[in-house]
Amino acid sequence: MMNPYADAIDLQRKAWENATEVVEKARSAPEAGETLSDVDVGQTPKEVVYEENKLKLYHYESRTEEQHDVPILIVYALINRPYILDLQPDRSVVQTLLDNGYDVYLIDWGEPSKMDASLTLDDYVNRYIDNCVDEVRDRSGQDSINILGYCMGGTMSVMYSALHPEKVRNLGLMAAGLCFAGDGGVLELWGAEDYYDPEKVTETFDNVPAEFLDVGFALMDPIANGITKYVRLYENIEDEDFVENFARMEEWLGDGIDVAGETYNQFLSDVYQQNKLYENELYLDGKHVDIDNIEMPVLQIVAEYDHLIPPQASKPFNDVIPSDDVTTMEFPTGHIGMSVSSSSHAELWPDVCEWFEERSQVEEDLPGEERSDEEITELGEEDIQDEPAEPGEMHVDEEAVEEVVNGEETSAEATTDPEEPDAALAEDVDRDETEAEDIASDGTHVESSSTLEDIEGVGPSYADELRGAGVETVADLAAAAVEDVAADAAVPVSNLEDWIDQAQSLTDGQ
Repeated sequence: MMNPYADAIDLQRKAWENATEVVEKARSAPEAGETLSDVDVGQTPKEVVYEENKLKLYHYESRTEEQHDVPILIVYALINRPYILDLQPDRSVVQTLLDNGYDVYLIDWGEPSKMDASLTLDDYVNRYIDNCVDEVRDRSGQDSINILGYCMGGTMSVMYSALHPEKVRNLGLMAAGLCFAGDGGVLELWGAEDYYDPEKVTETFDNVPAEFLDVGFALMDPIANGITKYVRLYENIEDEDFVENFARMEEWLGDGIDVAGETYNQFLSDVYQQNKLYENELYLDGKHVDIDNIEMPVLQIVAEYDHLIPPQASKPFNDVIPSDDVTTMEFPTGHIGMSVSSSSHAELWPDVCEWFEERSQVEEDLPGEERSDEEITELGEEDIQDEPAEPGEMHVDEEAVEEVVNGEETSAEATTDPEEPDAALAEDVDRDETEAEDIASDGTHVESSSTLEDIEGVGPSYADELRGAGVETVADLAAAAVEDVAADAAVPVSNLEDWIDQAQSLTDGQ
C-alpha cells in the first residue's frame, strides 16, 4: 500500500536535488559563457599561395617527414566557411589528411560582393577551380591531382572533372548533391519548380543572403535546431569539452556567407529542378558537362542520416558514369557529422585516406634502367615479327639483337617505315632557328618557351581571355595597355597591371 507521507517526502527530495543542480549549473554559467564567446577555429598552420577576386587558395603545413606525390585539393561549398573541415585539432579532416602524409590545399571562396552577383557556375568551375587546380599542379609537378569536394563543392567538382578529366587523378565526393529525381530529400521538395522560383529571391536581394539560407536549413529540423541542442547544452554546461565543441559549431553555423545570385539561379534551376547533371544535359557557357568523361576513380562518401543531401541524392550517380572504379562509403552520421564527429575520424577517415593512397602511387619512368645481355636478347626475341612490317608499322632490327648476342653493341635500334626521323628533326630545327631569327629581328628577346601561362596568376581560363583580346604572347602582354585589354577581356584591372609588369620584366631581363 502506498504511503502518502513517503511520496511527499520523495517529491520534496527530488525538488531539492533539482534545485541544487540548477545552482551548480548556474555557477558554471559565467565560465561557460566566456568559453562560448572565445573559441578558436581553423587553427592548422597554412599559407595563401594563390588569390583571385575574393578567393584564397590555402596550402597547409605538412605534419609528416614525407608526403605522397599527388596532392589533394579540397573544394568546399559556396555556403558557410570551409573551416568546418578544420574545426578543432582532434576532429579536423585537414589534419587527418596531413597526418596520413598528404599535401593538402583548400579553396576558401570568400564572400561575394554586390559586384559579384553576376558570377556564374562557369566562372566558379572553369575559371576559379581550374586556376586553383593549375596552381596545385604547378607546385606539385603532377599532371593530375586528387580532388575532394564537399556538398555543393562536390557537385562543382563533378562538373570540373567532366570538363577537365585530364587534370583529375582521383575524385572524392562528400555528401555531394548529384541526383534529384524525387528522392533528394526535403530541400528537393521545397525547391521544386512548382513551388519555388529562385529568380524572385535574386531579383530582390542580388546575392542570396546568408540569413535567408540559414533559416531554411534550420527549419528542416526545427526541434533539433531550436530546442534540443540548447537542452543538451544546459545538461552539459559543466563539461568544458562539450561547451567548447558546442561553441565551435555555433561559431561556424553563425558565420554564413551570401551566394552569388546568378550561380544560385543556375544551381537551383539546372541541378535541383531539372536534374540536368544527372541526365547529362548540363551546359556551362555553351560547354557540355559530359559526365561520360568521368572515367577516373570515384569515391562517394555519404552520411546515412544526412537530411540535407540524403544518400539517394548521391549514390544513383554511380550508375550513370563510365568509371570502372567507383567506391561508396556510407557512414551512420549526419551532413556535418562526417567532418566533425569523433566516430567518423576514428572509423571513416582512415578508410578514405587508404582509398586515396592506393590510387595515388606515381609510377617512376626508368629510361636508363640497366638490363643484362640475356634480358635484352629475350626481349628482342619476343618482339621480333615473323612477317615483314607494313608501311608505318614499327619493327625490331634483328641485326641489333645479334650484335648484343655477340657482345658487340648494347643498344637496339627501332625504325619506322617509310619516314626519315632525322630529316624530320632537321626540318624542325631549321624552323625553330628561322622563328628565333624573326623574333630577334623584331627586337623581342622573350624565350620561345615562354607562354602566357608562365605569368604568375594566369591560368588557362585567363589565358583564353587574353588571347581572345588579341594578346597571344608574353611580348604582346608586355606591350599592351591595361585599358585596351580590360575592354575586351573579363579580367580585373589590378590583375592586368600586375601581369603586364611581370611580362615587361621578362622581356627586359632576356
